[in-house]
Amino acid sequence: MLTMQRSVLIVEDDAAIRRGVVDALKFGGFTTFEAADGEAGLKSALQVDCDIVLLDLALPKMSGLEILKEVRRTRPTLPVIILTAMGSEQDRVAGLKLGADDYVVKPFSIAELMARVEAVIRRSPERPGDVDEWGYEHGTVDLARCEVRFKDGERAELSERERELLRYFIVNPGRAISRDEILSRVWRIDPKGISTRTIDMHVARLREKLRDTGDSPKVLLTVRGKGYMLADA
Repeated sequence: MLTMQRSVLIVEDDAAIRRGVVDALKFGGFTTFEAADGEAGLKSALQVDCDIVLLDLALPKMSGLEILKEVRRTRPTLPVIILTAMGSEQDRVAGLKLGADDYVVKPFSIAELMARVEAVIRRSPERPGDVDEWGYEHGTVDLARCEVRFKDGERAELSERERELLRYFIVNPGRAISRDEILSRVWRIDPKGISTRTIDMHVARLREKLRDTGDSPKVLLTVRGKGYMLADA
């Protein structure tokens, strides 16, 4: 098991607040991404490899609530902490109902913000950790070497895309993952308007290399109407 550096996306239009938060997070060992308006914030939230989003609600071009709604549709487990002005109880309630994990009221202390970020990340399933090897009924997958080692001594080579797709399933066992989520989290592209047939083809090839073929695959399961799921052993 490897520990990966944590990263935060800050979506905040107030440059002074955004800079203060970014500086504090970098000092605390985080990698940071920034967006100054709603449209840039949504694009980043769907595409960048971050562990948590700090989301202001009052943004130009697109509101924070609109961003949160789309994030919950496409990346349902990505932690989001909303940043709200003092007295905006209605916005806080709306954000929590849409699936925000926590909120911080402005003006806030950096110590409080850091504590909430740490707490939300700890309980998040979005990034359970990275893995080097994964064992299953037919053998062992060596993700570092991009290969499958079967119990009978045979081996199969994985492409980098197949490796990253399998890795994402491995760190999210027992959860149905939509094709849109795979496009945004593994392919790193906006799923809007993109054919998801390529996901089906990659899953089919991955099943072949894992020897998980047949009428009823037992490792990579199809969840009708939702997507795919790694069987939770």
